[in-house]
Amino acid sequence: MTTEQNAPRNVLAVVSPHVGGRTAGAALASVFPGEARVTVVEATDEDRGALREAHVIITGLGPVTAEHLAAAPELELVQCASHGFDYVDLEAARAKGVPVCNIDSSGAEKQNVAEQTFALMLALAKQLVPAHTALVDADWALPRLQQSITELSGKTLGIVGLGHIGEEVARRALAFDMSIVYAGPRAAETEARLGAARHVELDELLSISDYVTLHAPLTPETRHLLNAERLALLKPTAFVVNTARGALIDQDALADALEAGTLAGAGLDVFDPEPPTPALRLLKAPNVVLSPHVAGVTRETLVRIALAAVQNAADFMAGKPPRDVVS
Repeated sequence: MTTEQNAPRNVLAVVSPHVGGRTAGAALASVFPGEARVTVVEATDEDRGALREAHVIITGLGPVTAEHLAAAPELELVQCASHGFDYVDLEAARAKGVPVCNIDSSGAEKQNVAEQTFALMLALAKQLVPAHTALVDADWALPRLQQSITELSGKTLGIVGLGHIGEEVARRALAFDMSIVYAGPRAAETEARLGAARHVELDELLSISDYVTLHAPLTPETRHLLNAERLALLKPTAFVVNTARGALIDQDALADALEAGTLAGAGLDVFDPEPPTPALRLLKAPNVVLSPHVAGVTRETLVRIALAAVQNAADFMAGKPPRDVVS
């Protein structure tokens, strides 16, 4: 730590112009103690002087690169205002001895991501998008669609990552009378709370699930976790839902599977990159339901996310250990 514990701290708040921008950031700044100096920007390197003097960076998807970290000699903490943290250079932060935190334990987004997951699953199962499009075109599509409309009840849901969000998804799946399997780190306490979730290896999960939903962080190990070989393990009647990070799936391989009819459909809230370019084949692939990374975004959630990030940073500045350290 490069400053005295009781000395005023400088905070650099990187806010997105798409979710309130500087207005939201100014309100966020007011939550900090009066002695804290808060600079609100829309890009991490927008104010080089503030970056150079920052003790804490709070960022909501604004990249924090190795260059940004090197330009901030006073930095003590990077706080992500999200569950994801792939936009921070973790290796550079570790080398600098700067902890990186997310808002995982706050649960600020989990119920909304779980709801969006089920919105996508239901839209796929009930063929809502093609039904709507057909009716708009004066096409009474019932005879055609009834061959592909299916159910959630009695089906197997495979959850990749049974963390806070995955658990919320599992709770809702139980209400739909679904069987639950999961892959990723073993979550014995969560299993016990749910009373019905079986841990399996990823390849087995893919081969037995009717619905597969991704709730894993994006790391070098999980990038393209669902590649062509793994997508080929899925049943041709299975659906894939991704509300985590777009790069967890090889998007070209997924488009190949959808176009070939070896997969029943996909519900996607996330893409790589974001926003996607018009060249992304998934935008025109058959049997997809798409949303623009809105799973964790509601009027209520935006406030909870901001407060969770600020509270962790403020507690750290008051001398408490940071929560939800990811690196």
